[in-house]
Amino acid sequence: MRFFCARCCSFGLEMPAVQLLLLACLVWDVGARTAQLRKANDQSGRCQYTFSVASPNESSCPEQSQAMSVIHNLQRDSSTQRLDLEATKARLSSLESLLHQLTLDQAARPQETQEGLQRELGTLRRERDQLETQTRELETAYSNLLRDKSVLEEEKKRLRQENENLARRLESSSQEVARLRRGQCPQTRDTARAVPPGSREVSTWNLDTLAFQELKSELTEVPASRILKESPSGYLRSGEGDTGCGELVWVGEPLTLRTAETITGKYGVWMRDPKPTYPYTQETTWRIDTVGTDVRQVFEYDLISQFMQGYPSKVHILPRPLESTGAVVYSGSLYFQGAESRTVIRYELNTETVKAEKEIPGAGYHGQFPYSWGGYTDIDLAVDEAGLWVIYSTDEAKGAIVLSKLNPENLELEQTWETNIRKQSVANAFIICGTLYTVSSYTSADATVNFAYDTGTGISKTLTIPFKNRYKYSSMIDYNPLEKKLFAWDNLNMVTYDIKLSKM
Repeated sequence: MRFFCARCCSFGLEMPAVQLLLLACLVWDVGARTAQLRKANDQSGRCQYTFSVASPNESSCPEQSQAMSVIHNLQRDSSTQRLDLEATKARLSSLESLLHQLTLDQAARPQETQEGLQRELGTLRRERDQLETQTRELETAYSNLLRDKSVLEEEKKRLRQENENLARRLESSSQEVARLRRGQCPQTRDTARAVPPGSREVSTWNLDTLAFQELKSELTEVPASRILKESPSGYLRSGEGDTGCGELVWVGEPLTLRTAETITGKYGVWMRDPKPTYPYTQETTWRIDTVGTDVRQVFEYDLISQFMQGYPSKVHILPRPLESTGAVVYSGSLYFQGAESRTVIRYELNTETVKAEKEIPGAGYHGQFPYSWGGYTDIDLAVDEAGLWVIYSTDEAKGAIVLSKLNPENLELEQTWETNIRKQSVANAFIICGTLYTVSSYTSADATVNFAYDTGTGISKTLTIPFKNRYKYSSMIDYNPLEKKLFAWDNLNMVTYDIKLSKM
């Protein structure tokens, strides 16, 4: 097969056909064994080059129509290759775009990754700090629990000893009762009638013992108030002959009536109504454990024996939580400070309804002016022979104790006194016969009643009356004018103190 090409001339074919023809020449040339080039002038004198290539497959030259068919096939193949090339270019462009995007993402990712790691590190540090704080709090709580456990174990030993003593005394009194029933008792009744009321020589018995109380319940026909001026703390005594007021001159040893069952009773308040109204009596007792953030339960005991044994006859749920240990019961109503407020609330126990609310003007609350032991004791309610009082402080008083007399019906302030006693320098306070008394320490076993402020004269003075904190954490001290005793809550324990007043 031979093909002819001319320099600067044309065979009459279009340029793409020429290109395809040259391409065919090259393809066939690859497979050719020999190729010959000749040049000669044509009839017009132009130079003419002639290539001769032997076909590897064809034994003879095809016809002109077959050559055109080959050219057309080559054109189709060229079109197909061109389309494939365009598709390849499109895919390459897409890959270049994707590569560019990946490059940008890789450039931005380290910054985002670093910020994410910084945030995660900050979160882990905060969690670590929280865990360390919780660990410290748990260690402190555990230490407190160990200390409380030690105190409770000591108290348990003491109570066991008291129980053994009471058992021996009970056995002794039983024997005495049996002996008296056999008719061997001296003529106690006649002797009692012959001795002036209140004499300590009515018999040879120790009048302060529980054994005598049990014996008296078997034999006496004379009211207890005519025999005893004092009775064991925690038991009621008649007010005959004891209605007069005077200055505090002596506080007795504490007598424990009840111990709280759980740590929620670490501190609290317990009380009896000095002016009871139906259906309550002088024996009805109320108790509130004040450890916690939502204190609403008020335990009610119809009898003193129920209180001492821990069997409440009723549990009140207050409509709003109270704060701290300053609550009192007076004339059938519970008076208390609403949590995180300077509001005093009157809650009628029989109807279980709120009867009055009153903000104490300017009074500090929730830790502004507490007693020295803390406990949010900013507002402390009290009762004495004159009625209902509130003890507090204000910014204007600069932390000094302010004392106001309250109307028990509507809680209006009737009169106010400002003392020169700093509230946060004393452990607690109570009122007797219109005189405010403060206690020096809530932890010292040998504290004192250290100040007195007389509302009648407006004069304060220092005192040194011994006051025993047996369990070394007194969080509540109140006076009961009916029983002439101090009620206190000392480190889980509910205690009473006998007192003596000088005659006016």
